[in-house]
Amino acid sequence: MGINNIAVREIQPQDNAQIEQVIRACFHEFKIPLKGTAYEDEETPRMYESYQNNNEVYYVIDVNGEVLGGGGVKPLKDFEGDVCEIQKMYFSPKIRGKGYGKLLFEKCIETAKGLGYKQCYLESASQLKAAIHIYESFGFKHLDGALGNTGHFSCGVWMIKDL
Repeated sequence: MGINNIAVREIQPQDNAQIEQVIRACFHEFKIPLKGTAYEDEETPRMYESYQNNNEVYYVIDVNGEVLGGGGVKPLKDFEGDVCEIQKMYFSPKIRGKGYGKLLFEKCIETAKGLGYKQCYLESASQLKAAIHIYESFGFKHLDGALGNTGHFSCGVWMIKDL
């Protein structure tokens, strides 16, 4: 696959179906529970509509017009203070291991800083070892439990970083 036409850009309404497919496929591939995870979230089928406030953004990775990954920044739900959550970061196997995950993650962190957040929080599943390794390399520290109220009771990895 020639990946000369690659763009990291903000999500558009027409991207919803493709990013939903990418997200859902990862759960099956890595055998992550469907209950208590992003798989069940109301936002997953309508990602564009879910990131329209001033303090949130969702980026997609567009390769030759096909959406093959994404990740976003949102205020951490039901939590006081300037903490955002990096969320819904999933990639198609077609583009893994090429550095795009790091690129997108970096963009999310820079965006969070630009939006005035003081800390970045994220939740993950222990199955996603490559992702967790990237988070650690960016200075994210492990927490003993969840913050806020994401509803993702099946996520067993919680991490935070000061911005």
